Amino acid sequence: MKVGSVKIADALTRRPLVLDGGLSNQLEAAGHDLSDALWSARLLADEPGAIVAAHRAYYEAGADIAITASYQATFEGFAKHGIDAVSTAELLRLSVESAREAGADSGREVWVAASAGPYGAMLADGSEYRGRYGLTVAELERFHRPRLEVLADAQPDVFALETVPDTDEARALLRAVRGLGVPAWLSYTVSGGFTRAGQPLAEAFALAADAEEIIAVGINCCDPKDADAAVRLAARITGKPVVVYPNSGETWDADARAWRGPAHFAAGRVVGWRDAGARLIGGCCRVGPETITRVAAELSGSGRHR
Repeated sequence: MKVGSVKIADALTRRPLVLDGGLSNQLEAAGHDLSDALWSARLLADEPGAIVAAHRAYYEAGADIAITASYQATFEGFAKHGIDAVSTAELLRLSVESAREAGADSGREVWVAASAGPYGAMLADGSEYRGRYGLTVAELERFHRPRLEVLADAQPDVFALETVPDTDEARALLRAVRGLGVPAWLSYTVSGGFTRAGQPLAEAFALAADAEEIIAVGINCCDPKDADAAVRLAARITGKPVVVYPNSGETWDADARAWRGPAHFAAGRVVGWRDAGARLIGGCCRVGPETITRVAAELSGSGRHR
């Protein structure tokens, strides 16, 4: 089937869709060095075939949706590495094309989500887990809009406005996607019942309740244990489908640029998320294809009683 031949909003009314897992850990597992500030986005310029292979691994694992390698791809970030605006736009489009290429021979209906990470991802100092950058909502909107326009031109099925740490950035992103003709999900990175910046999640979710561009609201890049209550809250506050894709449970050490602690993502809990209103379900950092296969099995019912 053609990639994205059914609109994703329509697909969500039929069944939950499985998201992929962490793109960076799949690339690292294949032997790629992601230690510089551009992270996985560097490979868009240096080795795009590796991006296609990583997406394909998740589609083969059972993911219905691949999230592009554009999380950390920005005009400002690439400029710091000597890449001009024209070339940056080409790389942003390539991120969508790579995910589409990977799904073209999957033999089933799959979709492409164009990732737009937070302002802090461009800084590459861990500030996406703090927010409150000292910028106004208008300044953040001006940062996000140009790359969203380019990504929209590549015709993804949906935007992934992801790892949002605070309500200021959420407001900016909600403004930035207006009029682009691409639906979006909005997902916060959270700690307990709060955004990373400390705002109550009920307040954060409510911002998207009436945004017509937003087809799902939820959380990502957080501890799995924070997902249970957040999924229920997002469904109650917004009345929209919920998106949830937490990390493995390990903690990112921004100074050491390394993950710490044990993993405790349990695929069995995704059924509870689905029953609470989640319709887009997968994993984020350190969640690999093997776990996504188990998530897909649980959601289809074939993973029960094993």
